[in-house]
Amino acid sequence: MLDAIKAFIDTLSPEKEPSEQEKQHAIELATSVLMVEMCRIDGQVNSAETSHLRQLLEHQFELTTEEKNELMTLAENALDESTDYFQFTAILNQHYSQQEKIELIGNLWQIAFVDGKADSHESHLLRKLASLLHVSHKDFIRAKHQAEQDVSR
Repeated sequence: MLDAIKAFIDTLSPEKEPSEQEKQHAIELATSVLMVEMCRIDGQVNSAETSHLRQLLEHQFELTTEEKNELMTLAENALDESTDYFQFTAILNQHYSQQEKIELIGNLWQIAFVDGKADSHESHLLRKLASLLHVSHKDFIRAKHQAEQDVSR
């Protein structure tokens, strides 16, 4: 497991050009880390958040159940080992289009709203991540309102 995290960190090295598969794994892990953190940030990980996270990962990436479970475990470990979010958002800034970053913010808002309301910790994290991902305030608010509507349906 630590080898997978090390491999992820190695993809950040400017000395080595990662393969397309390594890039995809890094994107999947970085995205998963942010989603797992959104589940954890309020101090209460509940089944609705975890279930919604799994649905989002399934929708966004073509993963088997086993791959999804492994990815979530890797994300939790990477999050435990990290000191900030920059290493993850840097990968997404490099490989995601602006629209994909806005969609990620929307997905993170959905995780925040799935338990009924976004608390202050979740809102603060989302503001920080939107800034790190260079998502405008207008797009941030639009994603928030859309996510709130999507979750309430």
